[in-house]
Amino acid sequence: MEVDIFIPCFVDQIYPETGLNMVKVLEKLGIQIHYNDKQTCCGQMAFNSGFWEEAREIGVKFMEDFPGDRYIVGPSASCVAYVRNYYEELFYNTSHHNEYRKLQKRIFEFSDFLVNVLEVEDIGATFNHSVTYHDSCAALREYGIRNEPRKLLRYVKGLTLLEMQDTNVCCGFGGTFSVKFEAIASAMAEQKVEHALASGAEYIVSTDSSCLMHQQGYIKKHGLGLKVAHLADVLASGW
Repeated sequence: MEVDIFIPCFVDQIYPETGLNMVKVLEKLGIQIHYNDKQTCCGQMAFNSGFWEEAREIGVKFMEDFPGDRYIVGPSASCVAYVRNYYEELFYNTSHHNEYRKLQKRIFEFSDFLVNVLEVEDIGATFNHSVTYHDSCAALREYGIRNEPRKLLRYVKGLTLLEMQDTNVCCGFGGTFSVKFEAIASAMAEQKVEHALASGAEYIVSTDSSCLMHQQGYIKKHGLGLKVAHLADVLASGW
């Protein structure tokens, strides 16, 4: 199988190793990778900030960057869910509508692609740590995944999965929300991190680097003994 990979802004600029680890896992499973280095943002930030015309321009470029009929795989439930759900509003009754509808069927978040398309749950990874999984708002409510990341984590050798209290509650990032409402966002991060600590886990794991960045900021500021890791980073460990 051949796939295109979509590397979101957060991964490209802040956590490039996560993108590389996603590629590492896919190649281990015999997938041939195609990466268009001309790709840029999917437009989510512009859309959420009310700049729909600008978001539409970015969306057109996004579709041009991923032509053909190959699957598109990305390590961000937030970005993939945006493309799947909100391009419908941007391109409804436009000349790009049919193009978008085809794209919608081809683009997948990483864990969903592994479990439900490739039907693989055991990657052969080893990660000798206890982890708790954070359901990002986008993954749970917009993309609709909950069990897929947990299935993959349960097959990781040496990993102990500990569920935290209120795992489905927002961590406070929310894109520009954390900028516009810093105090509220910080309080939500505090609550999320405290629940993670109470679970006894060493790591918070998620499908979204943006959520992990937000929580990592709180952890670092307060000198707490907790780490964060993207699901792809865990699955690429130990082999």
